[in-house]
Amino acid sequence: MSIFMHSNRHHVAVLVRDGLLPIEMGIAQRLFGQAKSADGEFLYEVVTCTLIPGQVRTDTDITVNVAHGPATLSEADTVIVPASDEDYEPQGRDRLSAPLADALALIRPATRIASICTGSFVLAAAGLLDGLRATTHWKVAEEFCRLYPAVELDPDVLYTDEGRILTSAGVASGIDLCLHMIRNDFGSAVANDVARGTIVAPHRDGGQAQFIQRPVPEPGLSQTSNSRRWASEHLDQPLTLHDLAEQESVSVRTFTRRFRQEVGVSPLQWLNQKRVDRARQLLEETDLTIDRIAVQAGFGTTASLRQHLQSTLGISPSMYRNTFRIPEPD
Repeated sequence: MSIFMHSNRHHVAVLVRDGLLPIEMGIAQRLFGQAKSADGEFLYEVVTCTLIPGQVRTDTDITVNVAHGPATLSEADTVIVPASDEDYEPQGRDRLSAPLADALALIRPATRIASICTGSFVLAAAGLLDGLRATTHWKVAEEFCRLYPAVELDPDVLYTDEGRILTSAGVASGIDLCLHMIRNDFGSAVANDVARGTIVAPHRDGGQAQFIQRPVPEPGLSQTSNSRRWASEHLDQPLTLHDLAEQESVSVRTFTRRFRQEVGVSPLQWLNQKRVDRARQLLEETDLTIDRIAVQAGFGTTASLRQHLQSTLGISPSMYRNTFRIPEPD
């Protein structure tokens, strides 16, 4: 008998371990559990599992009773691996226990696997991240690089998407990652609806760099917000670094340095992501031609739009529209 009760839904298994951070389990349950189709049908079924069913210790004064064992992983379409406080102990970062290794071996080859925070150490220890780009909490990034040199660690981003394998940074970036997966599975309209229900931003700019404590060269709440606001309103125009720096009345060199400090990525990386987001919105919500969308999103040509969408999402504009186009109401 299947552990998942609804065969028509996307099956998500959340693999928790002793030392669980309860908020990370809740992120997956809450976000995937809210996602509904335009007809109000739930799109995911989320089941929590552990290595040995029963009481699971958390990093707080509570325990969590988990009824399902590792067999759940064999039926999942997506597996989420949250962090454990054991990941913060050096002896827990460089190897897998035999029961955990056996559990991960049950995951089917096509199943999507994602980690939250230091759950990435589990994926790395299992060899799932070798040769791939990944991230983890910035506080343990140096240790991660030492233990797993075969992994291309990017400590500045909120999450990474390598197709089948995804990783996220600290706790709250698990929200960003789950919304990203929902967006890729069922489109921006569904993801945005989940974000509104959770009272979070559908997409956060920048990466971990903005949360790392560092000296601030000049006082002020933000020294690049004007340029970001202006650029978001002029995505269809051929924007340059000089144009952006001009909005803050500083040199290009100063602007670029401040932008990376505040946002966590370069101005060009941020601008390209904004344009991809705009193109996705137009593909989903309008009947504009691909050529016209390329112009309005600021890519200029269909070839450029196709290249950026392919490198970011692994899909062409036409395929994206066919998959995620929001149908007109009857």
